[in-house]
Amino acid sequence: MNEADALDMVQAAVWTVLVSSGPAVAAAMVVGLVVALVQALTQVQEATLTFAPKIVAVLVVVAISAPFVGSQISIFTDMVFSRIQTGF
Repeated sequence: MNEADALDMVQAAVWTVLVSSGPAVAAAMVVGLVVALVQALTQVQEATLTFAPKIVAVLVVVAISAPFVGSQISIFTDMVFSRIQTGF
């Protein structure tokens, strides 16, 4: 294994993490912005008000995107195991 192989595997790992966590993070960000806008418009400044909608939204998005995330992790795992099998 040389430096190029190591960098390629690290790049694939980082990309897999970003793609896998992207839907949940985006849902939390959108819900947070909407709740912050509603709080600003209604002048209700409760810090704990954002947690419940974010948790529900993230759980729903994770449940919906689970097959996609699983396939991305499976693709990365297959790539790593094939490189191990061929000796990099």
